Amino acid sequence: MADAFLQMHVHLVFATKFRDASIKKEWKDDLEKYITGIVQNHNHKMLAIKSVSDHIHIFIGYNVNHLIPNLVEEIKTSSNKWIKDNRLCKSKFAWQKGYGGFSHSHSQVEIVSNYIINQEEHHKKKTFKEEYLKMLKDNGIEYKDEYLFEFFE
Repeated sequence: MADAFLQMHVHLVFATKFRDASIKKEWKDDLEKYITGIVQNHNHKMLAIKSVSDHIHIFIGYNVNHLIPNLVEEIKTSSNKWIKDNRLCKSKFAWQKGYGGFSHSHSQVEIVSNYIINQEEHHKKKTFKEEYLKMLKDNGIEYKDEYLFEFFE
């Protein structure tokens, strides 16, 4: 029997509840390291991660033996608890419901990684809403406004 060869790259995006600017510069690097640990503990490969004040981008080499909804749920639940336990946020921290997940080919890994790493610069020109709607459009994903993140511009 022949071996199976799979390679998948997934770009995940999700936002803080009410799009609060609750991810602080003082601890965002530690949050990214914590989430990287979760990703790697499930045998995914972290390709790029970047959080800004109100959302996060996570780009992984995807382990097909672990469901994406389960990974996202664990990232959200565990990181929420980690933030609370370490008293990093003065107000109650939470992630919004839902997430975006986008697949990319191997030839796009460097481009997507650079895009994620440069989020702070990118958001000087484009809002998160503009960015997210463009991702949906570029990936041919049909959506209804009522099911999108709550965008408070």
